Amino acid sequence: MAYSEDHIALAAEYALGTLDADERAQVETMMSADKDFTAMVEAWEYRLGVLNQMVGSVEPSPEVWERIRAATGLAGPQAPLVLPEPPPPPPAAPEVVAPPAAADNSNVIRLSAQVRRWRNIATVATAIAAALVVMIAVGAYQPDLLPDSLRPKPRAQVVEAKAPPASASPSAQYVAVLQKDGGSPAFILTVDGATRNFTVRRVGAQAEPGKSYELWIVSDKLQRPRSLGVIGGSDFTARPVLSAYAQEVVNQATYAVTVEPEGGSPTGVATGPIVFTGKLIEAVPPKTPPNAPPPAPSKAR
Repeated sequence: MAYSEDHIALAAEYALGTLDADERAQVETMMSADKDFTAMVEAWEYRLGVLNQMVGSVEPSPEVWERIRAATGLAGPQAPLVLPEPPPPPPAAPEVVAPPAAADNSNVIRLSAQVRRWRNIATVATAIAAALVVMIAVGAYQPDLLPDSLRPKPRAQVVEAKAPPASASPSAQYVAVLQKDGGSPAFILTVDGATRNFTVRRVGAQAEPGKSYELWIVSDKLQRPRSLGVIGGSDFTARPVLSAYAQEVVNQATYAVTVEPEGGSPTGVATGPIVFTGKLIEAVPPKTPPNAPPPAPSKAR
């Protein structure tokens, strides 16, 4: 059964214990008549009961008790409580016994008629359900026993067989060693030929306090060097920003690393010195598809 937000909030507040006496009586009446509502209240009690276990009891300090007594006027000595004398009882009147009222059985008769009516309806519904179950079972296992009008019609089912997707051939891989004047490698740049996603691996470069290494692409086909982002502090930094450039630009460009303020150049233009450079070379050629014809043999001249 779907409940409104008011019913859900009422169940939650009942579990929290924030309802007044009338509202608690309303919730308990609904719980006695609705099992689903009772389950919802118990679920809230299960969820919110953990809160009581997480909070320990705290004993108020003596100063708090003194402030409470002062606020309620109980700080000083209490005067003895004197109860007023009860008034004398009035003289007893002669007891008059009223004759017993006749019992009203109209509600009982009406309720009995309703029970018999619902019992008859339930009996008919049960018989219809049993007949449907028998008809379904016969139609599933022995359909020839049913009349032609009730016999299920054969249905043709079309099954579409899909060929497995062809596996993508590995693309070419390019690599550049970023170093200074032929020294030991500082970073290794790897570029995927198909997606042009690149990965920078830190090899020998040492981090400088308050500084960041930033990677740039330099090409005569670009008006100025473009930043490819800050090289992170971890061993590997991967980004897809090279996909914005043509394959020819990516393969023929020079890649440079500068030292910038922490977080990279604030202006988008290199401000620090160029410390490492390198160019891409093809490290892994693209794999030839298995159905591709072999290359034609070259003729000797």
